[in-house]
Amino acid sequence: MTLAIFDLDNTLLNGDSDHGWGEFIISKNLVDADAYRKQNDAFYEDYLKGELDIYAYQNFCLGQIAQFPKAQLDELLALFMKEAIEPMINKKAEQLIESHRSHDHELLIITATNEVITQPIAHRLGVSTLIATEAEMINGEYTGKVQGIASYAGGKIERLKQWLEAHPQLNLEGSYFYSDSHNDIPLLEYVDHAYAVDPDSTLLAYASEKHWPVISLRD
Repeated sequence: MTLAIFDLDNTLLNGDSDHGWGEFIISKNLVDADAYRKQNDAFYEDYLKGELDIYAYQNFCLGQIAQFPKAQLDELLALFMKEAIEPMINKKAEQLIESHRSHDHELLIITATNEVITQPIAHRLGVSTLIATEAEMINGEYTGKVQGIASYAGGKIERLKQWLEAHPQLNLEGSYFYSDSHNDIPLLEYVDHAYAVDPDSTLLAYASEKHWPVISLRD
């Protein structure tokens, strides 16, 4: 079965869910606005430059998430989906997913953003398989720490290999991967069919050299 793999932020979504979550909890007065936005924006700039310390960033994000009891967090996530994520979902992205589904391809979202934020998004998009940065949980509550390998840059390949080992009936023959970011070049080179989606300038230049298709999913 052919794998169709999708990055999430700024690929299937017209925006970044991790950064959006930060803005959301700021808007609800759940964190110190100035301090959180300064740190959140700094991490985002590092990401854009390809200099992000993914563990430092995700521990920052998960540390905030861990402050909320699970019941309250579930309510916040539902509101976040409605207010922040729904406006980021593009019809063209949904059509691309459905196109692969119609060919009986195995659908997979792979993202550096933590699973707490992205699991509801994957569910909304109708993609049952998600590889995301995992959040440590003890006794039903999040600890604020990353568990295992963060799903970022080369870490996406390591996490994908682990997933494939657990699903030996699947492989990368004929596989597709769609991404907007130069941080995903390692995985784009790893699959058979690489697509640059509304790419950043670095990925656009690289895709041109590699003769990868460049597409837009913006409405």
